[in-house]
Amino acid sequence: MRPDAGRAGLLDLSSVEAVLFDMDGTLVDSDASFKRAWMGWCGEYGVAVAVSDAFVRGSAAAEGIRRIFPQLGAESLAERVARFLEFECADVTDVVPMPGALALLARLGALGIPWAIVTSAERPLAALRLEAAGVAAETVVTSDDVAACKPDPEGYLLAAQALEVEISRCLVVEDSVPGVAAGRAAGAAVASLRGIASDLPLRDLFHLAELLPAPVNRREGLRPDQERDHRVSLYSLTGI
Repeated sequence: MRPDAGRAGLLDLSSVEAVLFDMDGTLVDSDASFKRAWMGWCGEYGVAVAVSDAFVRGSAAAEGIRRIFPQLGAESLAERVARFLEFECADVTDVVPMPGALALLARLGALGIPWAIVTSAERPLAALRLEAAGVAAETVVTSDDVAACKPDPEGYLLAAQALEVEISRCLVVEDSVPGVAAGRAAGAAVASLRGIASDLPLRDLFHLAELLPAPVNRREGLRPDQERDHRVSLYSLTGI
């Protein structure tokens, strides 16, 4: 996918065969829940709430806690990270879909375009937040599934592999600098929210839903949903 020279700031999305979403701040609004968990954790460990700047949007919580306590050994750091996860999992009140999230997912379903979530959150937390927001995802890659979180591209590469789509045919949707870096390092085109620089800046997820065309498989003249049905028929015929 290359930027369309005739439409500044837009990509030719006709070749998109899968969409890979970040979770928090992209598909799911969990800001209020995070802030309450942060305040509770800070109170327990005697940390000034103002140092929340140590948490970089899109990075794993462990990275932020390591910045606050750089002298901690691995065991003590793991204990503090686990405690923060407990605070986050205990409160998913006000976790809701981001504006346009459900409309965009419905649009992808109608077009037969598969999608996945790649998040720096731990799997238990991701499951709770997605359930609270009413987002049902079949493929979710979490921090528990990778050796390194964003900006490392491993998560996005795993998601593309799980969907059986080449990463160059995937569109990553992010809301953070580390997330955009991860998507680009993986080899995908990247769309972004919150004014983050990317291949395709978005106003919101409604914007992306409006931009998506009905893609056609160039080799067989089939849309992705038709291509998958075709493959199922071939597998049935060959006994695979």
